Amino acid sequence: MKRFIVIFIIMLFAAGLANAFPPFKIDDGKWLKIFYNGQFGYTYRDMGSGPDQSEDTNELNFRRNRLGFIGTYNSNLSFYFQTEYIEDPITEPLGVDYSNEGREFYVLDAQIRYKFNDALKLRVGKMKHNLTRENLEGCFEPLTLDRSHFVYTPFKTSRDKGVAVWGNLLNKKVGYKFDVMEGKKAEGTPSPSSNLRMTGRLHLSLLDPESGYGYNGTYLGKKTVLTIGAGYQYEPEAVYADLQRDANGNIISASDIKDYTAYSVDLFYEQPTSAGTFTFSTAYLDVSFDDAYKGTNTDPGITGLNGEKNGYYLKGAYMLPMDVGPGKLQFFARHDAFTFAKLGDVYDQDIGWTAGGFNYYIHGQDLKISGQYSQMDYDKESETDPNYQDFDTFKLFIQVRI
Repeated sequence: MKRFIVIFIIMLFAAGLANAFPPFKIDDGKWLKIFYNGQFGYTYRDMGSGPDQSEDTNELNFRRNRLGFIGTYNSNLSFYFQTEYIEDPITEPLGVDYSNEGREFYVLDAQIRYKFNDALKLRVGKMKHNLTRENLEGCFEPLTLDRSHFVYTPFKTSRDKGVAVWGNLLNKKVGYKFDVMEGKKAEGTPSPSSNLRMTGRLHLSLLDPESGYGYNGTYLGKKTVLTIGAGYQYEPEAVYADLQRDANGNIISASDIKDYTAYSVDLFYEQPTSAGTFTFSTAYLDVSFDDAYKGTNTDPGITGLNGEKNGYYLKGAYMLPMDVGPGKLQFFARHDAFTFAKLGDVYDQDIGWTAGGFNYYIHGQDLKISGQYSQMDYDKESETDPNYQDFDTFKLFIQVRI
């Protein structure tokens, strides 16, 4: 009960701070906005604690905790800078981890932005890559409680440093994005060479346009959207499939060079009606190192949660047409099904992740409460590692944007 009282107090405090940081003018055409975005809540998982890790785990923590700045010099030139401070989480996507990794404060995004016109825009710095719609959906504007755990890419999972060119064509019906980023660093397990990673994305909006750099997971019934998209990512000579080591672990030979490739296709549909708002989204993702994981002593980054895999997700939601108390109520569900080259100690592992829950929008996405219950199902459960055995999770979070 105390946990829920804490969340409720934070919710009341956040409501009082709404619009507390309006942009302020520096000079003609020059503005600076300070913003804070946070997600704080409770997580329950039916495993992970106790001497054999089979007892329940409870945690109160931030999922995101960000402070940032947006500045404009004129209508063409602007910047975006965002930091994040995270307490070491216990519950992770695929298990529970009590190891003390400390607190982490870092720069999440840092971009210089220049707009030539709506068809040609430029971003330079640290930003999201453009392979999947799910990665580009705002994490404070999702449909379900969070984005999929399984759509991130190897080595640089969501963000990277580089240059992106993007824009809208044909009356904003067609959107394109192309970026060149750092990709895998030539450090740790050696890389055959240091090459840049390239990503291209194209989408077609058949109804209301989605014309921003990113997307929303839901438009809360304010737009009628049908968008089809696809992305492709490539980095040549990314890893060795075979590394021979001596008794001290030193590499004595490296062979069988493999490229990294990934592609994704996706569809998003939202339809507001007099009976409520209906939302549906799906995508397929394939991440490949050309079976490099079958080699000897391969790079650990090519397997695991963000390594070689393929699969899809389905998610949908229904928002009631009337207000419920001071806000809007939306129910959602999703299912993710992926095959991993290797997950834990199991090769060719199939997983199914199913979740359902609700969003309660008090001030739209600026102040909302979300709850979600999920089940993780492994096709081949590990006999020795509880983190790779089936588990259930419940989350209750409050989101505040100021």
